[in-house]
Amino acid sequence: MKREKAYVDARRKSILELLRENPTVRVDELAKRMGVSLITIRRDLQYLEEQKLLVRFYGGAQVADRETAEKNEVQMYRKLIARYAAGLVEDGDSLFINTSRNALQMLDYIQCRNVTVITNNGKAIGREYYDGISIILTGGELRHPKDAMVGDFAIRSVQNVFPKKAFMGCSGISMLSGMTTEIAAEVKVNEVMIQNVTEDVYLLADHTKIGKNSSFTSSPIQGIKHLITDEKAPQDVLDELRSAGVLIHQVHKGDFEI
Repeated sequence: MKREKAYVDARRKSILELLRENPTVRVDELAKRMGVSLITIRRDLQYLEEQKLLVRFYGGAQVADRETAEKNEVQMYRKLIARYAAGLVEDGDSLFINTSRNALQMLDYIQCRNVTVITNNGKAIGREYYDGISIILTGGELRHPKDAMVGDFAIRSVQNVFPKKAFMGCSGISMLSGMTTEIAAEVKVNEVMIQNVTEDVYLLADHTKIGKNSSFTSSPIQGIKHLITDEKAPQDVLDELRSAGVLIHQVHKGDFEI
């Protein structure tokens, strides 16, 4: 099964590579080139269209708008990262989740019992999640547009909580600046969350954030034990992070149905 999946993924990757070289491709030409049936190619194109990586027309397909396709690809990877992170949650866990939209997406996939999530992410309000999850909001000053809960009230709330794990998003991560954010008010809350975790801190960051530096440091690299990213993350930066003791988890297209 793994070998078959790898073959399918490789074929679909080849289709996308052809589209980068040619604005359109024909179904019959693809079938002949890939050595598979027309039905198989149509299924591939349907899957790739569902991922918003191309647009089908009668008898063929064409590349999606490049900017839109890139944005959709990043969103796909963020969903895969969130689902992978959710798989690290166990029955009875307590978790910090910060203001990251990507980290909050974990709630779509966690299906464990007696899980307590402590978060300063106001977007958790009204979000659907599994019955086994309890949400505790830190309170604090609400900052738009992220609906981040920050300030002294939020800081005092997290100072008295010591969960097993933290799942944190960021604006960038690099050897130079560590885990960074664009919003100064979030830094202290992030710092306390990381300091108070009794087991592991997981940083969720898609490839667009790897090697990037934002305005304010929430944690040096030494405070991050795990990084969950995707297959397009620059390898040289990942190697540097590994040398600093960070354990790298990479997701790939097709790892999960999302």
